Amino acid sequence: MEKLNKPAAQSTSSRRSLLKSAAVVGGASVLGAPYIQTAHAAGQTWKVQTTWDAGTTGYTIFEEWCNSFAELSGGELNIKPFPAKAVAADNNALFESVKTGVLQGMNPFTLYWAGKMPATVFLSSYPAGPDQPAQWDTMFYGLGMLEMAREIYAKQGLFYVGPIHHDANIIHSKKPVNSLADFEGLKLRVPGGMVSEVFQAFGASTVAMPGSDIFPALEKGTIDAADYVGPAVNWDLGFGQVTDYILFGPPGIMSLYQPVDLMDLTVNMGAWKRLSPEMQALVEQQVKAYSVAHFVNIQKRNVDALAKFKEAGSQVSRLSMEDLVEFRRKAIPIWFKWANKDADARRVFKLQLDYMMNDLLGYVTEDDIAGQSLDG
Repeated sequence: MEKLNKPAAQSTSSRRSLLKSAAVVGGASVLGAPYIQTAHAAGQTWKVQTTWDAGTTGYTIFEEWCNSFAELSGGELNIKPFPAKAVAADNNALFESVKTGVLQGMNPFTLYWAGKMPATVFLSSYPAGPDQPAQWDTMFYGLGMLEMAREIYAKQGLFYVGPIHHDANIIHSKKPVNSLADFEGLKLRVPGGMVSEVFQAFGASTVAMPGSDIFPALEKGTIDAADYVGPAVNWDLGFGQVTDYILFGPPGIMSLYQPVDLMDLTVNMGAWKRLSPEMQALVEQQVKAYSVAHFVNIQKRNVDALAKFKEAGSQVSRLSMEDLVEFRRKAIPIWFKWANKDADARRVFKLQLDYMMNDLLGYVTEDDIAGQSLDG
């Protein structure tokens, strides 16, 4: 991975007008932004914990991005990164730590909060939903979903800065899985929520566990298969040592159940408000640029890692387009079930449903949703 290219030294007056230099994370530009140092915001340090385990590709990229802020902001904002479990021991503790200000921010997988905020199941990809990163950028930055997300998080005393593209999730298994029928009776690790319910509809026995617990569970045979992220991080975690098979979606779609697994940067509302408006703009800009850098870097690493998996003996199989149609058929009632959990979930899903039914995508038809309805 390329190291961050640090901006050239500049005078204080130059910084106050514009940071024209660009930092680079993994080959993608992270643009500078207007820099005006103000007394009330000078010298803040944010402690931000990610869900990436230390030593993984994901954490390395995240750590370098955090470390770039001191120079980009002229010292107005420093971000101190922490890997998974370093401060908060689990996901619930992470959420509460940011909410209460023990940590100033977090970089989680957004769907982790579906139990607390049902709408978040629709702020990251879900089974057979929108399956391309550009579609999610369109919904967030073009169709108003970012504003919805911020209103939802504000109720928890949090500020949702923006989505961060990561990857699609894939399944590693100890036994071959070549079709949806092969999930019958399979002991499968998935993240819970909607994903679990759809796989249960195909006969899988699902269990939720953190990423760091997957390797020992596969090694001991506690589970037969596990969903997690893409090849790059899964290779780092040693999955090639304890599984023999990898399952993708149909050609062009890495995953049917989480094709665009989004992370985000979320911060404590008080910490956000203590930033100057100029620094808030810088953070928002950096998150958008980092999303591209992170995604591209992970995809490059995926290519290399998949070759390593195959060299180690892993066999790759793909589901069919027919499987996709059947998967969406089983998923649609579960979409509506989750959308009807509260008003926020309904309005986010309604935005997405309208988009999927638009002829631009054509993923869903009136016949597909016959008998389904949104409450309220």
